[in-house]
Amino acid sequence: MTVQEIRAASAELLDEKAAAALIQVSPGTLSVWRSTGRYGLPFIKIGAKVRYKLGDLQAWLDSRYRSTGATA
Repeated sequence: MTVQEIRAASAELLDEKAAAALIQVSPGTLSVWRSTGRYGLPFIKIGAKVRYKLGDLQAWLDSRYRSTGATA
């Protein structure tokens, strides 16, 4: 793996603060969602660190899209 490939892969991983900013919630909200399993938002645990894949966050946001007021 080249240095450029490593940088590209690590750029795809967001820390909790960046992930929260992307989906417009607080980092504390993400922490609660992780601990309760609410919404099933995928995350990666690396030691004590938590990371989110940019693609997972985008897919999760897309799955939340509604064209009507229906919640189902």
